[in-house]
Amino acid sequence: MTSSTASRVTVARAPPGAKLGHRTSIAAPCRRGSVRPSVRANAGANAGPFDGYAFKPIREMEVSREMSTRYFQDLYKYADADVIIVGSGSAGLACAYELSKHPDVSVALIEQSVSPGGGAWLGGQLFSSMVVRKPAHHFLTELGIEFEEFENYVVLKHAAQYTSTVLSKVLAADNVKLFNATCAEDLIVKENRVSGVVTNWSTVTLFGHDTQSCMDPNVLEAKVVVSACGHDGPFGATGVKRLQELGLVDKVPGMAALDMNKAEDAVVANTREVYPGMIITGMEVAEVDGCPRMGPTFGAMFISGQKAAYMALKALGKEDSALDTFTSLEKGEDSGTFKSNGFGLFQRQ
Repeated sequence: MTSSTASRVTVARAPPGAKLGHRTSIAAPCRRGSVRPSVRANAGANAGPFDGYAFKPIREMEVSREMSTRYFQDLYKYADADVIIVGSGSAGLACAYELSKHPDVSVALIEQSVSPGGGAWLGGQLFSSMVVRKPAHHFLTELGIEFEEFENYVVLKHAAQYTSTVLSKVLAADNVKLFNATCAEDLIVKENRVSGVVTNWSTVTLFGHDTQSCMDPNVLEAKVVVSACGHDGPFGATGVKRLQELGLVDKVPGMAALDMNKAEDAVVANTREVYPGMIITGMEVAEVDGCPRMGPTFGAMFISGQKAAYMALKALGKEDSALDTFTSLEKGEDSGTFKSNGFGLFQRQ
């Protein structure tokens, strides 16, 4: 550091003759946990409307009872759900949102991470903005999310706008329960049909099985399972990977090289019931079919999730009511008019 750029620093020194361990006038700290009177006085003077703010008293056991009672009530209720969604990324959340419009359909949303949302908190490579190709922007409009519009696509200021908005709506629904920090370790398959999932705490699944004993799982049954496990990594496409291990699907080739224009259409078109009782959505579709990967565009995730919800409702015998709720698929100048072809695939007329 040169003299022209250096900042002068004054170092306080003890007076001549001072010994270590003896207090000096320079070092006179408050006792631990105490506050200097002058600081206390200033804090009171600046408190404004917070002056005298105090919480109502509570017993610690009340907190424990409220948390544990409600959690196990939910676990009791959703042990026999109508729909289980495995994975709460962009596609899983879109699916849960559509199903939340049907109060008579109980939905358990399983997420291995503490924080739901998957990769939808950021737009790609840790960048903030999210790009959504038209006409999927109608889904954002339905959610009340603002965006910057261009001819063929829209851009959200921050990807977290989507995730936080749709998540808040899903969590507010009385018929949807998020079980986060929970892994789906296996599938329940009976009479040639997927009929539920095998779950465990994520800390057990990720860190405990190799070092601990007595870690048996829990089970949740459902009429329909939607697998939205994403792509890549050991936990990508875990639903269909397990089906492959069981010999129930022939192969899981993984994604092909990136091609945005082909990828998004293919993911929506191939969202389907891959085995009786199990629907695949989102990037898990690309893993199963070898579709191109799409990179950081999210429109197909939204629409694939919506389509998975529609197919789940159809499997539950609620197809007619389902069509009334897909407001973001209604006609628009740039989106045409959509209809169902009987297989849950929305096509432009």
